[in-house]
Amino acid sequence: MEQFFSTFSAWTIWTPELIVVLMFLSALYFIIIGPLRHKFPDAERVSTRRKVYFHLGLIAVYFGFGGPLYVLGHLMLSMHMLSMAIVYLIAPPLLLLGIPSWFFKIFTKFKVIRGIFLVVGYPILGLVLFNAMFSFYHMPNTFDTLLTNEGWHNLYQLGMLFAAILMWWHLTPRLETRYELSELKKIGYMFANGVLITPACALIIFAGSPLYATYTDPSTWAVAISYCLPAGADIPFEMFSGEQALTPLSPLHDQQLGGALMKVIQELVYGVAIGYVFKAWMNRDKSSRTEVEFKSYEMVQPNSQ
Repeated sequence: MEQFFSTFSAWTIWTPELIVVLMFLSALYFIIIGPLRHKFPDAERVSTRRKVYFHLGLIAVYFGFGGPLYVLGHLMLSMHMLSMAIVYLIAPPLLLLGIPSWFFKIFTKFKVIRGIFLVVGYPILGLVLFNAMFSFYHMPNTFDTLLTNEGWHNLYQLGMLFAAILMWWHLTPRLETRYELSELKKIGYMFANGVLITPACALIIFAGSPLYATYTDPSTWAVAISYCLPAGADIPFEMFSGEQALTPLSPLHDQQLGGALMKVIQELVYGVAIGYVFKAWMNRDKSSRTEVEFKSYEMVQPNSQ
């Protein structure tokens, strides 16, 4: 790790420009829920828990799109898959849970936005779009093309984040829409997500040889890693292979570890989401039974006097 920190500049490793963007979003968040809250109809005080959720989501975005983990992702596929799991599976639900529902209500006043959501808000679209983009991203030709083109890579990452938020919206909705899913449908939705993401993970885990030239071909790797270096800096080929290589794993074993990390984290996150939905379902059912019993008691009580 000493070689890692000595090879790459502090600017490259810690991505201060991303920190500035996330700090701006944090400040904007506190302004909206504070001084500007009265401009939103039915706005209520935001709980500390929601504030924590939102900022944990911002931290997850940082580790997915920047920081040491992002640079390591250009050296090891396993670290790249870990950063993807953090930003696409963990960040979206935290951000959605952290934003108060009254913030979204103001957008329902705009006919154009309502019309757009009638199309993009259909549950199946979010389900298919995210998993299709995830699978397409991990096709060898697509992966190598994007990793060696910073502009297209950043654009595709943002598109996949939008698709992930759209997918998670139906599990953590912040306001009622015509596409509201019942608890049973939400659980089925999560199982479907787990099934659709499996082929891409299985391809990575069970491939008999390394799939990506980014991690096996020096010339391809040199183009990818150059985006993490200052302009004109020498390419540290000693970190690619040999005794000074950063990882002791072979490209194939690193690839298998990456696929396993993605699948395990996905199972854990989706498992927590299913448990949360199931608990809410049980609480709602218990509340409904209590209400029915109370009404029955009120109806019987006068007759017993």
